[in-house]
Amino acid sequence: MTFTIDPLVAAGVLACTAVTDAAYVLFTAAVAARRRLWAANWSGIWYLLSAFAVISYTQNPAYVLFAALGSWLGAFASVTWLRRGSP
Repeated sequence: MTFTIDPLVAAGVLACTAVTDAAYVLFTAAVAARRRLWAANWSGIWYLLSAFAVISYTQNPAYVLFAALGSWLGAFASVTWLRRGSP
C-alpha cells in the first residue's frame, strides 16, 4: 500500500467525485419527479463517473480524502443549482 499522492490523480479523483455526486443528486431529483428517462440517464452517468475515482483510491487510500471533498463539493453545487429553479 502506497501513500504517495500524484497531484493530477488527486485532482481527477476530486473532480470525478464532485461530478459523480452532482449526478447522484440530479438522479435523485429525477426519481422524485418520476422522470424515468432522466433518472435512467443520470444513473448511468453516475456509475460511469464513479469508476475512475473508485479505481484510483482503492490503489491508494490517501485519495479517499480527495474523494470525500469532491463528493461534498458536488452535492453542495448541485443542490444550490437545483434551488435556483425553485420558487
